[in-house]
Amino acid sequence: MKLWEKSVQVNKDIDRFTVGRDREMDLYLAKYDVLGSMAHITMLESIGLLAKDELQQLLAELKNIYAMAERGEFVIEEGVEDVHSQVELMLTRSLGDIGKKIHSGRSRNDQVLLDLKLFTRAEIKEMAEAVEQLFHVLMMQSERYKEVLMPGYTHLQIAMPSSFGLWFGAYAESLVDDMMFLQAAFRMCNRNPLGSAAGYGSSFPLNRTMTTRLLGFDSLNYNVVYAQMGRGKMERNVAFALASVAGTISKLAFDACMFNSQNFGFVKLPDDCTTGSSIMPHKKNPDVFELTRAKCNKLQSLPQQIMMIANNLPSGYFRDLQIIKEVFLPAFQELKDCLQMTTYIINEIKVNEHILDDDKYLFIFSVEEVNRLAREGMPFRDAYKKVGLDIEAGRFSHGKEVHHTHEGSIGNLCNAEISELMRQVVDGFNFEAMQAAERALLGR
Repeated sequence: MKLWEKSVQVNKDIDRFTVGRDREMDLYLAKYDVLGSMAHITMLESIGLLAKDELQQLLAELKNIYAMAERGEFVIEEGVEDVHSQVELMLTRSLGDIGKKIHSGRSRNDQVLLDLKLFTRAEIKEMAEAVEQLFHVLMMQSERYKEVLMPGYTHLQIAMPSSFGLWFGAYAESLVDDMMFLQAAFRMCNRNPLGSAAGYGSSFPLNRTMTTRLLGFDSLNYNVVYAQMGRGKMERNVAFALASVAGTISKLAFDACMFNSQNFGFVKLPDDCTTGSSIMPHKKNPDVFELTRAKCNKLQSLPQQIMMIANNLPSGYFRDLQIIKEVFLPAFQELKDCLQMTTYIINEIKVNEHILDDDKYLFIFSVEEVNRLAREGMPFRDAYKKVGLDIEAGRFSHGKEVHHTHEGSIGNLCNAEISELMRQVVDGFNFEAMQAAERALLGR
């Protein structure tokens, strides 16, 4: 069934090529296509394009289809082009001609725009929750190990004293910035394109403000041409936010793999998160973090993939945009899986509390000695030269303690301030409005 098909049947090879993976990808959107249709027909009844009893029959059947999609039982049948066609077909089978009325005042163009936005904002909510869970585990470990020193590195050379409090806390604060990016993406996503139809509006007196309220959007995509121009742009902007989260997780995974190796020995990963070798009995490989690193590096390429698909397209709809679904829709679950794995391992990770007992790390205290001499009155450059000459002559020694007090340093992690920043960002999403609207539509 094709909503656009008339007297000429399309060539089967052309059909296979143009439909591509759309049936598979559209399963991600099934629930949201139903929600959009419920809002749309409620609006159609308000402007006289549906009778009240017709609306009630359609809403009841759409709720059944929604429940089917929630249970994972929704399928797009062979020969049916997409999720929009499948939903309309199911309504028509159940209700006859009433099912054919739901498409008044819209196009599949604004339907898929709407579905993508409803799907994406729901996925951003789940993503934000997963990021917040990892954040809290990192902060817990930062507090737990804030007194345990470790070497800090620049150029992969031992540099200055650091601490596990700083290391865990650094990734926690990085996630705050990532969440700010995610919130900005959510705000751009949470605007209603429904009613833009094929990109030029409709001669029906559509009430777009009503569907915006029914679906819990912050506002409209007002200009109907821009609503269509947003296809690809929304996905790209959200992909940048996902890539930001992925960049943080990838770096953390690299650190954890390196620090777990015998040559470092800073941390020990949980045994149930490592794998063995088929030939070397002693091996405990950090495969989970290696795969996490690879997946997150791949996700960081997502904005570029989307840009290259949508690049140089003029205004209006083009079938090129269909391909964006294939890289965009599965990306959320892949990143959520990485976040889940990382949260579990960081919660279970064991820290070596005696790293600095080894005198090979003695020179990381050289700056501490320079600063001590400077505090006692020696010019900084003279103190730097004295300590450097002592190191060259083998005379350097220093106690393995530090006394840092400024904001964000070993002795003053500012974890409370970082946690407050995260709380403010999380509160700023206002997911409650979209959830309340969806519950109201579904009568829950």
